[in-house]
Amino acid sequence: MKYINMYSFRSFRLIGFGILLASCAPKEKFPQIVVTNTLNIDRAFETVELTKDFLNIENLSEVRIMDPVTKEPVISQTVDLDGDSIYDKLIFQPKIKANSKNTYTIVPASQIGASDIETYCYSRFVPERTDDYAWENDRVAFRVFGPKAQKMVEDSIKGGTLTSGVDAWLKKVNYPIINKWYKKELETDGSYHEDTGEGLDNFHVGISRGVGGLAVKVDSAFYFSKNFINYRTITTGPLRTSFYLEYENWNAAGQIIKESKIISLDYGSNLSKFEISIDGVEEIAAGLTLHENDGEVTANQKNGWLSYWKPHGDSELGMAILAPVDHFIGVENYVTEKKDLSNSYVLLKVENNKVVYYAGFGWKESGQFNSKEEWQSYLNHYSMKINSPLEVALIN
Repeated sequence: MKYINMYSFRSFRLIGFGILLASCAPKEKFPQIVVTNTLNIDRAFETVELTKDFLNIENLSEVRIMDPVTKEPVISQTVDLDGDSIYDKLIFQPKIKANSKNTYTIVPASQIGASDIETYCYSRFVPERTDDYAWENDRVAFRVFGPKAQKMVEDSIKGGTLTSGVDAWLKKVNYPIINKWYKKELETDGSYHEDTGEGLDNFHVGISRGVGGLAVKVDSAFYFSKNFINYRTITTGPLRTSFYLEYENWNAAGQIIKESKIISLDYGSNLSKFEISIDGVEEIAAGLTLHENDGEVTANQKNGWLSYWKPHGDSELGMAILAPVDHFIGVENYVTEKKDLSNSYVLLKVENNKVVYYAGFGWKESGQFNSKEEWQSYLNHYSMKINSPLEVALIN
């Protein structure tokens, strides 16, 4: 199988706290942006995306964002979407009170001194552990599996994994653990299956949908792809990591499905965003594994989410899929005695061969959520935010 080299496409720029160099400030007036929160809730950990066309700036690497009130730079990140070494988006996360607006100034990068910022949002291909692709932020971590792991299963070689489901790594620290856990598993006597204070991998995915794996329903059966065949890292940084996955065309009861996706995870979020490109169907299903079917499935059609809250080891675990309400068709539980095939599904509408949804989890042991009610409140607020995004206007 041919891979796209991660390192040739990894494109990010860390933009951190620094000192505004007043002595270098130019005389000209730079554009400002106004970000408006129309909801009756305070908002944070939401990523605003500014494009070259919106700002009318050709080279986004030459600008930064400043709070004109505090005169402090705002943490931001530039993103090269297609790997052409030209930055396509400048992203940042404002904090805005309910029914309020904040103004920010675009300034030359030369005015702000950069400093090192922790890359909380991180992802990479993991060839040393077969061919995983893993990603994380300050709250959660995930992984999916590549063609070598699939072939090992097909050739009856021990250690392979055949699934397009999404595996969850249950971390309870806010710093990066991916590299540390793989090193622990592969180079020491320890194991990431044991919790030594940072969390552990005790989530079983198998051939289930895990946390947000895709399926296609035909009649009463659900079909899904095998492992990814190609990947491309798009960005890692303080605010977002994202990457591209491609799958071999697959058969859903005679329907040939062409599938690829971009998965992104932003700082402060428990949910990854899945931007699916798919040919061959008008609807898809995104699933949550039911494991031993010992938890509680809850669906909120109005707010567009599905939740499964369950016992997990000595703790509890909440999983969810959430989608914009105009794409949310309904929910269906598929329960069977066949191992790993019991899943709860959200049915989603495909428009112009595209569909977007969010999937993730909250582990009680991490201290992020102490109950099912707290988890579902988080989902309701998340839904409000994606269905009423922050409004951004440019002032020249």
